[in-house]
Amino acid sequence: MENEDAYSFALKNALNEIQNICPDIKSSFMFREDGTIVAADESTEEKMMVRFIDSLDCIMEKAETIGGVDGVLFEGSEGRANVSCVNGLYLVTITTKNADMNYVNTVTRVLIPTVLKLLTKTHPAPLKSTIPSPKIELEKPLDEVPSEEIAKVEEPSQPEIKPQTMPLDVPVNQLIVENIGGLLVASDTVRIDGDILSEWERMFEGKKIEEIEIETFDGKTVRSKVKPIKDAKFSGKGLVQMPEKIQLALEIRKGELVRVKPVVE
Repeated sequence: MENEDAYSFALKNALNEIQNICPDIKSSFMFREDGTIVAADESTEEKMMVRFIDSLDCIMEKAETIGGVDGVLFEGSEGRANVSCVNGLYLVTITTKNADMNYVNTVTRVLIPTVLKLLTKTHPAPLKSTIPSPKIELEKPLDEVPSEEIAKVEEPSQPEIKPQTMPLDVPVNQLIVENIGGLLVASDTVRIDGDILSEWERMFEGKKIEEIEIETFDGKTVRSKVKPIKDAKFSGKGLVQMPEKIQLALEIRKGELVRVKPVVE
């Protein structure tokens, strides 16, 4: 929590500094792909940010079908709202109608990535959240527990054997990494051939495959969400379309080979 607070505080200061440099920026804030607000300048109200993010839902759905877009610009009678993707976060800047957008974009594309790069080094965050093991508490101190009770605890009970309903052998496919990016493309989701997903689902008696495990040949693994490739020209080519965030976590890049297998629970 302390790291998150420091992260947000640093980004908030950066957004405030941007407004000092560019007075035409009246409001700015940053949010994650899931809609979580990360930071905002001092003048931006939370209610306005929530309404703005909600209004992007329909655009997100349409953008997903075409592989994403690099940015969105809204123009109104009194000003403009620009949405851009910066290192896996979305930056929104609301400016006056006559603002010099070239200057605004130059400042934001230099300052924000620089701050994010520094924060990544000082406060690295894992790709997927980790859940701490539950803390086990004794009802009474161990030295007060009778020896016969300790003996009962130390004797392991015979585990109940349940029939296996799924195949023991999980299929593994070797796929070539292909880039996927742009605004409103989920940073925690990869895309693979729909035929592979269908084959896996048949193997597991129709169970829907929503997550996969990706493993590099040097042993690094990441678990991510999965969807079928939308563009027909990439179908049947043995590709796994992967956002930059996951490639960085695995320390791989376009053209490399990885092992992919379904996660069935």
